[in-house]
Amino acid sequence: MTTTARTYTSRRANIIAALTNKLKNINGAGQFLTDLQNNVHPRLKFWDEVVDFPAIHLNAGAESRVYQGGGYKDRFLNVTVRCYVNDEDNAQEQLNLLMEDVETVLEENNRLPYVDAQNKSFTTQQITILSIDTDEGVLEPLGVGELQVEVRY
Repeated sequence: MTTTARTYTSRRANIIAALTNKLKNINGAGQFLTDLQNNVHPRLKFWDEVVDFPAIHLNAGAESRVYQGGGYKDRFLNVTVRCYVNDEDNAQEQLNLLMEDVETVLEENNRLPYVDAQNKSFTTQQITILSIDTDEGVLEPLGVGELQVEVRY
């Protein structure tokens, strides 16, 4: 079976997998404030489905293209990063610490390496945090936060 170069195919699942692996490094050591114990998943769950805390769930959203000259295309993938905590004392504080850790990982991996379906290596051009939002304590002792991220590749 021969393979052909597929320069401009979507790499949604591959980018989500690479982000998931990077976020699993949040282990409470060094610069990290939270220990996720590898509780990072490449798909969203509703807050009532989450049983292990803290947790992070990712979801690939809409993807768009910007067509440049010479046949080049910029691709933009929207990613939702949802963070969950459960803390009887101060869920919002724990949520903010977890979201700071997520932001640190995203900022430090702005040029994220990933592989495509044919095992070829690529790197994202830029990862931008578009918004950060929380439940503002409505779900205490649970805390739910969401980062909307744009990955340009």
